[in-house]
Amino acid sequence: MALAERRDCKDYVSVFVCDDWHLLRHFETETQDLAGLEWSPNGCVLAVWDSCLEYKVLLYSLDGRLLSTYSAYEWSLGVKSVTWSPSSQFLAIGSYDEKVRILNHITWKKVAQFEHPASINSTKAVVYKEVERRPAVGAEDLSLQTISDGSALFNTRSKYEINPLPVQIPVVKPDQDRANPKIGVSALAFSSDSRYLATKNDNMASVVWVWDTQKMSLEAVLEQTSAVRCFQWDPRRPRLALCTGNARLYLWTPAGCVSVQVPTEGGFQVQALNWHCRGDALLVLGKEQLCLCYMDADQDHE
Repeated sequence: MALAERRDCKDYVSVFVCDDWHLLRHFETETQDLAGLEWSPNGCVLAVWDSCLEYKVLLYSLDGRLLSTYSAYEWSLGVKSVTWSPSSQFLAIGSYDEKVRILNHITWKKVAQFEHPASINSTKAVVYKEVERRPAVGAEDLSLQTISDGSALFNTRSKYEINPLPVQIPVVKPDQDRANPKIGVSALAFSSDSRYLATKNDNMASVVWVWDTQKMSLEAVLEQTSAVRCFQWDPRRPRLALCTGNARLYLWTPAGCVSVQVPTEGGFQVQALNWHCRGDALLVLGKEQLCLCYMDADQDHE
C-alpha cells in the first residue's frame, strides 16, 4: 500500500507491506503539490503526479528510486487524469490541453498522442450518433387506459446511426474565469485486454472516443444526445457500457453499438454503472433505485 502525505510543506510517500503493515520504504517525492498516485497493475511501479498547476508525472520503483519523470509542457494547466493499462505496458495521461499521451513501460517515453478534434475528416474510425425519435401515435391509441398506464407509446426511442464524414463534434466553450473549467480529458479507461482506450474530453461532454492501442489510432466515436455521466469496460471482453442520465444503457463493441431501454417503471435515470467481475451482469444505478442487467450467456463472442 502506498500512502501520500505532506509534512513541513514537502510531499512524501510511504510504502507498507500489507501482510503485517510494516513500513517498507519512506521517501520524498519531487512534486510541488502531489495530486494523486496509482500502482501499475503488476505492482512494480508507482505513478505519482503533481497538481494541475504543474505538468509532472513521476515513476517510482518499489524501493523509492525515481525511474523517470515526464512533462509535456510548462506554464499551463497540466495533468487532469491518469490510468494504467491492465497489462502495465502503457500509462495514459489526460491533460487540460485536450490530448492524451501514452507512455510505454520500457523507456517511459511517449509512444502516441491522441487528440480530440472538433472536426473529424479523414479517418478509418466509425462515428456513431445517437438519434432519438418519438413513435407516431394514432387517435385509436389514445385511450384513457394506455395513458394512465404510462404506456411505451410516449417513450422516446433511441438508436445509433453511422455518420458520414466529415463530422462536426459539438463543443461547449468553457468559462475560463471560473475554477475547474470544463475542458481537458477527465476520464480514461482501458479495456481488459489493453487493446482499446476510451476517453472523454470535458468540453465535448456528449462524446466518447475509443482508440485502438495496437494501431495507435482512432477506432470509434460515440456522439450522444446528452452529456456522458459514466463509462466502464466489461472486465472479460472488449465491451464498453456508458450512461447519460436517462433511462437507457448504451453498449459498444468492435462489432457495433446498441441503445437499450432500462425496463423499469417511473422516472428511472441511469447515473452510474458497474460491471460484475465475470462480465455477465451490470449494475445500473439511479438516484433512488438500482437495476441489475443480465447479459445473454448464450450470445456469440461478437
